[in-house]
This record gives sequence, structure tokens and C-alpha cells, in this order.
Amino acid sequence: MPLLTALHRHDRALVVAIVAGVVLASWAYLLLGVEMPMPEMPGMDMPMAKPVWTAGYAALMLLMWLAMMTAMMLPSAVPMLLFYDSIARKRSAGASTIGPTSLFGFGYLVLWAAFSIAAVLLQYGFDRVALLSPMMQTTSTALAGIILVGAGLYQWTPLKQACLRQCRSPLDFVMTNWRSGKSGAFAMGLRHGLYCLGCCWLLMLLLFVGGVMNFAWIAGIALFVLVEKLSPAGHWIGKAAGAALILWGGVVLAGVASAS
Repeated sequence: MPLLTALHRHDRALVVAIVAGVVLASWAYLLLGVEMPMPEMPGMDMPMAKPVWTAGYAALMLLMWLAMMTAMMLPSAVPMLLFYDSIARKRSAGASTIGPTSLFGFGYLVLWAAFSIAAVLLQYGFDRVALLSPMMQTTSTALAGIILVGAGLYQWTPLKQACLRQCRSPLDFVMTNWRSGKSGAFAMGLRHGLYCLGCCWLLMLLLFVGGVMNFAWIAGIALFVLVEKLSPAGHWIGKAAGAALILWGGVVLAGVASAS
């Protein structure tokens, strides 16, 4: 028994170390990428050039979104990963669970990779119709207001609340969605990723309001996601934030209407 307990602790520590390494690497990539100063010509105040959408640029944008989603979403999945690891350990008669737990996490990230592809396509569409600045912030006040109100309203919908419950309760999710084996672990990760995507996809679109390359904005949304999912009062914090977003967006749209 002491040997099995030690192995279990080793596996859990390894899971935490892997997640921490991936998250820290993602944040480091974002910090170095979005905070890197653009070259300037001495004595000249020149605006940043509009990006040219080549295959290489699209791949770079996809990598940026992948790093961003990993940095923002993986920390809030740690309790689920550790709970899954614990249950998998009990069901596997003490065998190592690093493989299945890693596949669970990989399945979770696959969903966010799919979202990243969709986000790049949306970014491309906004850019084509001149709705984005070089900092990837919407240049349309009306669009900003619509995103703010939409994100706020979504916080109050039954779909959002159902997805949030699954993200906040590892026990309920694992007990109702258990699948055995490595393929089962991957499938469970996909399903959990789907719930988290359903919970947060509109919050991620707020990046276009504050700027996809605005590190403070990225960190703020990531912190909110973490608090909403893990805090005992997260349910109410999410609704309060929704009300604030509706109010903010309403003020923005009212300004647009009065100016027209």
C-alpha cells in the first residue's frame, strides 16, 4: 500500500508539473509575442502596417491563438484533471495513470484548438472588411458594443449555466461521463472541453474588444474564467459580470446611436 500511495502521489505531482510547464510556456510565448515592441523609424510617427494574410501569417496567428487558449483555459481544468486521475487510479488497481490523464488533457485542448481555428477565420474576416486595427482590436464601436452585450446576455442563459455546472463540478462530470481506457480518457477530455467551450466562447470574443494583442486584457479574462469556475461564488460572479457587460455594451451602443 505505501508503494501504491507513493506512486499515486508521484503521478499527481507529474500531472501538475506537466500542466504548469505547458501553461508557463504558453504565457511566456504570449508575453514575448504581444509585448514585443514594433520597430520604429527615428523621428517618425508611423502607424503599424496592416498585416498581409499569407499562409505563414495565418499559421502564426493560429499558433498565437493556440497558446492563448492554452494559457487561459488549462489552469481552470486542473481540478478536473486531478479528480479524473484519482478516479482512474482507483479503477486501474494502482497502475500508472499518466497516459490516460494526459490523453484527457489532450482531448480538452483539441476542442480549444478547434476554437482557435474558428477564431483565426473570424479574425481574417474582420480584417478583410477593415474592422480590426493592427493590434487586432475592433475599429467598430458598434461591433464592440454588440460583442459586450452578447457576452453579457450569454452569461445568464440556461446553456451557459448548464456548461458552467459541468466545469465547476468534477464529480458530477466524471460520474455521468465515465469512459474506460485511453480512448475513453480522450473522449472524456473532448466532452469536458466541449462544456468549457460552451461556457466561455463568447468571453473569448471579448479579446476583439480589448485587443487580441493586449496582454493585460488577456490576463484579465483568464483570471475571470479561473474565478468563475473555481470560486465558491463563481456562479454569482459570472452573472454579475454578465450584468456589467450588458451595461457597458449598452452605454457603448447608446453612444453610437447618439452620434449617428
